[in-house]
Amino acid sequence: MNCSTMLSLVLMLVRLWPCSPSMQNHSAQNTDQSFTAVQRVKHGWVWEPLFATEEQTSVVPVYVGQLKSDLDKQDGNLKYILTGEGAGSIFIIENNGKIYVTQKLDREKKPFYTLRAQAINRSTQLPVEPELEFVIKVRDVNDHEPQFLDGPYVATVPEMSPEGTSVTQVTATDGDDPSYGNSARLLYSLIQGQPYFSVEPKTGVIRMASQMDRETKDQYLVIIQAKDMVGQAGAFSATATVTINLSDINDNPPKFQQRLYYMSVSEEAPVGTTVGKVFAEDSDIGDNAAMNYFIEGDSSDVFDIITNNETQEGIILLKKRVDYESKRRHSIRAKVVNRYIDDRFLKEGPFEDTTIVKINVEDADEPPVFTFENYVMEIAEAAVSGSLVGVVTARDPDNDDCPVRYSIVHGMHLKRLFSINEHNGTIITTKPLDREIASWHNITVTATETRNPEKISEANVYIQVLNVNDHAPEFPKYYETFVCENAVSGQLIQSISAVDQDDSAEGHHFYFSLAQEATNNSRFTVKDNQDNTAGIFTAKSGFRRQEQFSFYLPILILDNGTPPLTSTNTLTITVCDCDTEVNTFYCRYGAFMYAMGLNTEALVAVLACILTLLVFFLAVVAIRQQRKKSPFSEKMEEFRENIVRYDDEGGGEEDTEAFDISALRTHTVMRTHKPRKKVTTEIHSLYRQSLQVGPDSAIFRQFISEKLEEANTDPSAPPYDSLQTYAFEGTGSLAGSLSSLGSNMSDMDQSYDYLADWGPQFKKLAGMYTSHRNMGD
Repeated sequence: MNCSTMLSLVLMLVRLWPCSPSMQNHSAQNTDQSFTAVQRVKHGWVWEPLFATEEQTSVVPVYVGQLKSDLDKQDGNLKYILTGEGAGSIFIIENNGKIYVTQKLDREKKPFYTLRAQAINRSTQLPVEPELEFVIKVRDVNDHEPQFLDGPYVATVPEMSPEGTSVTQVTATDGDDPSYGNSARLLYSLIQGQPYFSVEPKTGVIRMASQMDRETKDQYLVIIQAKDMVGQAGAFSATATVTINLSDINDNPPKFQQRLYYMSVSEEAPVGTTVGKVFAEDSDIGDNAAMNYFIEGDSSDVFDIITNNETQEGIILLKKRVDYESKRRHSIRAKVVNRYIDDRFLKEGPFEDTTIVKINVEDADEPPVFTFENYVMEIAEAAVSGSLVGVVTARDPDNDDCPVRYSIVHGMHLKRLFSINEHNGTIITTKPLDREIASWHNITVTATETRNPEKISEANVYIQVLNVNDHAPEFPKYYETFVCENAVSGQLIQSISAVDQDDSAEGHHFYFSLAQEATNNSRFTVKDNQDNTAGIFTAKSGFRRQEQFSFYLPILILDNGTPPLTSTNTLTITVCDCDTEVNTFYCRYGAFMYAMGLNTEALVAVLACILTLLVFFLAVVAIRQQRKKSPFSEKMEEFRENIVRYDDEGGGEEDTEAFDISALRTHTVMRTHKPRKKVTTEIHSLYRQSLQVGPDSAIFRQFISEKLEEANTDPSAPPYDSLQTYAFEGTGSLAGSLSSLGSNMSDMDQSYDYLADWGPQFKKLAGMYTSHRNMGD
């Protein structure tokens, strides 16, 4: 059995395997047909792999291949049907199973087509073979050019790289089928770039073909060609440009531009002055051209050289002042060395160079020069005015040796303390010095050429005032000392020390003792602790404050100066009413009371009197404040003019009735309206009576109670609280009440003739109402 038959059998078994068991219940005819189909497995399709070449253009269909069933006896009893991708449009099949392609194909768009074929019995219209699925592959032709998708290329390689060093790789792509023929097989070649570079034909790797120097040429343009069909006839090709840059390495030493330099510097130039510049060239770039400059030999003591990292120049500086009279020419050897050296090129020579620099010193009119830049002098304190402190010396360094004049500057205070001889530089005091005020004095002395006053130089003079023992020791503070009445003999009551304003080279040492006048008859003793402190002890037991409140103890303090000085310091000891231990606060309080001449009982009495006077004063103030208040201050808040507040718009002054709340009522809930009583006459009557009674009268209480009851029972009262305030207007008014509530008449019905009887104060008011009445008539 051939391969096609075996493939048909496998496909049939795969199709029949997943059939469910329910298929067994089909009719006998279907079973027979299935059995017949199974029995035909030994037959099958016969075909060879099918290919269709792309890009074929023909007016007639192009033959692809033939499908055939082994049951086909070539008697025309079978026909073939083709379905699937492109069936009937791109591909057609004849009755004999031959397949043709009718359109031009493009493999790059669709590389294959999947179709299905059936062999049908023309008589029964039933398939004699299972449906066959097959593939028609599109065969490639060389119709695409290679392409460099990543171009143009830029690569960098160090200069002087050995032959064969990989530079970069270029890659081209071809849209043709790489698995068929040579259409996509590319070969790389070098079009431009020989003899410096080469390219591997199959990989496109560019390599160095020789060593190249960046200083000669730092960039190369290489053209690479990619050609398909392995370079055969009819092949397509493409080119790519590769820019190759040579990076720098340190393969060149620095070289001075000149073998000899000439420079000059003035002798009055200060330290740090730039004398000149030297420059060494280096063909390398970047860090490979970085260099350092040095000075060789003894000349480095006078001159120095630094490197300017931006310009790579060597800057020669003056390290020490030069003197024309001492040396007029200096010769130095400058050296330059590469900062970063590549060990691979050391065999080619040292990466350094040297040159000679000759420097001439120019003469100048220099200012005077002091023997020392700084002078330190000493003088004892309390030295008399005119005492010698020291001498400063300066000279003119020039050959003419001009005379020098001295002076003191900086501060009027120092001029009052010191003076200098302008001819010989002798410094003396102008008044005695006190070391305790200032132990050091700093002055500045100038030296000026007499023939050229512009030439001035300065020197610092530091004068130390030496100590003389002229201050006696003393207590460092006031000692507050107490002793209890019950103190026992030998009890320590105070520790003391001393200070001395003088300075001692060996350190201060003080000696403490009682003064001679207190040695024989003293109730206290002094014990020197030999550490610049001493203790005060009781010599007897028991003290009575009533007998003696304070003791004044003279203490003699001696220092170790030359000559030694002594001082007598008085220590005040206060007797305290305590047992044996001193309570400082209590003792201070007792001392204060004793000094005031008061005891505790007297102080309590005084405080009680002060407290009583304070209470009496506060009571008087409170009574005066109470009298300033009105007797009706509280009641006046209850009796005011009638104030009715509501939101509805009323009828002005005549409207004293309550609110019209008909708008708040609905048609379904209505109350019978109970008219309110006329209150104007009643209020008028009550008000007239209020002129003769006070605010606490029963009339007012009755009136308020009635109005409250009326407001509670009135159904026409507003459904919210209403505040009515009645104020007491006072008594004794000739005019009476001016309220409109006391009248039942309108303004037109009232007579205002009585206003004329009120006096001249109401004359204008009477005239206004009289004219108003006449106009109404």
